Amino acid sequence: MPITKPFFCALGLALAGCFSAPTPLAPGLAGSVGMPNSGVQTGAVELPERGLGFERYRPKGHNHWGRPRLVSAITRIAGEVEAELPGGVLVVGDLGAKRGGQIPGHASHRSGRDVDLLFYALTPAGAPIPSPGFVRYEGDGLAVVQGTEDYVRLDVAREWLLVKKLVTDPEIGVQFLFISRPLEALLMDYARSRGEPLELQYRAQTVMLQPGDSLPHDDHLHLRIACSPEEAQAGCSGGGPYWEWLPPLPKGQELDQALLEEIAADEPLEPPTLMPVAGSAPDGGGV
Repeated sequence: MPITKPFFCALGLALAGCFSAPTPLAPGLAGSVGMPNSGVQTGAVELPERGLGFERYRPKGHNHWGRPRLVSAITRIAGEVEAELPGGVLVVGDLGAKRGGQIPGHASHRSGRDVDLLFYALTPAGAPIPSPGFVRYEGDGLAVVQGTEDYVRLDVAREWLLVKKLVTDPEIGVQFLFISRPLEALLMDYARSRGEPLELQYRAQTVMLQPGDSLPHDDHLHLRIACSPEEAQAGCSGGGPYWEWLPPLPKGQELDQALLEEIAADEPLEPPTLMPVAGSAPDGGGV
């Protein structure tokens, strides 16, 4: 017998009660629902256009919405990096749509747990400069700015400080930092040269990954946060391993996979109107 929509509502009531539905298929689920490449979200928060130590890559647009703890961490950690190493600006690319679902240029970014962070940049002589956009850095840390003959250099010191603060932050729970292998090697060599604690190096090297099913991420850092225990009970699901240093997930709260597949196939309510930004460059995309 086919599963009907009343069944999903009943399951939703059993899980958390019918409230603020991301989809009519499962009105009891809320927050980050489903997986990063097949989910939706409710209760999203919009990243401000700019703040201490950060600014949006596209000041206007509709894809700057994410989980409250993710947006809070971006604004807070960018300010901390600026306080410790003044002069750099963290340029923030896409997060997700207000109600989640697919956005242009991305296979994931659907459930509020993903954000693209452009790399901190330096002149070849070592002066901090605004990010030139999604430029592709080679293994030596240099990149050519498209349409010019100018070179920029990866700001390894600020980038490592950002990674360090992300992986040690008690609130967000980093699941992955997608980055190319050569750039990961630059950051880890820098960490070792500074004598960073082995536990910190282990965590950073564990979460940094060059994805095998998309572009290598040599032009930006893609941050994905893990489901929190509370989010897991309300519909958040997987999208990668759950590291042993993260808060333990509740037992017996796993959601029915068939339900998640139904949610993934359903469109979010009232999808936002996507407007192209004049003069904007393409992003790194892929994941």
